[in-house]
Amino acid sequence: MVLGVGQDSRMTKPMTKPLTRYVALLRAVNVGGTGKLPMTELKSMCDSSGFVNPRTYTASGNVAFESKLTESEVKAKLERCLATYAGKPVEVMVRTGLEMTAVLAKNPFKSRPPNQTVAIFLDERPPKDALKTISGQDTEEVALGAREIYVHYGEGMGRSKLKIPAAKRGTARNMNTVAKLAEWASG
Repeated sequence: MVLGVGQDSRMTKPMTKPLTRYVALLRAVNVGGTGKLPMTELKSMCDSSGFVNPRTYTASGNVAFESKLTESEVKAKLERCLATYAGKPVEVMVRTGLEMTAVLAKNPFKSRPPNQTVAIFLDERPPKDALKTISGQDTEEVALGAREIYVHYGEGMGRSKLKIPAAKRGTARNMNTVAKLAEWASG
């Protein structure tokens, strides 16, 4: 082998991007009779999209997997598959395993029952005035996170009249679900 100026005789391996663990949270799926999607179908979509080791959790549209794609690429790919399946747009919120663990760790209502506390996942940081635009608040406690809004429903979610305009395009998961998905996505 003849080397030119500045060439190295060591074999170089192509750089491959490592797999990132993700959680995808589908909005308005299998809730209140809308957006029917069997979780076996969601898992198949993830498999066919090249996502590695997809696992679904509960019927409300939660899936953990690994991918070499970026968060925005994962979101776009999954939303395209879901739109084809459903015949209409289905929004997806995506978090890395580290982000999901942080959502759980930063829950400001850790002393409250996890089944009465939710994280509402958003695509972007909630607006600074998000707490000022709330209406119908009674015993509920609300706090802002990185790309989440945390809510503790003291009297239960079903009785609440709370309206959070900043959460309109988000999707809520109770802290039991967040904990399970964080566990899957971090380990």
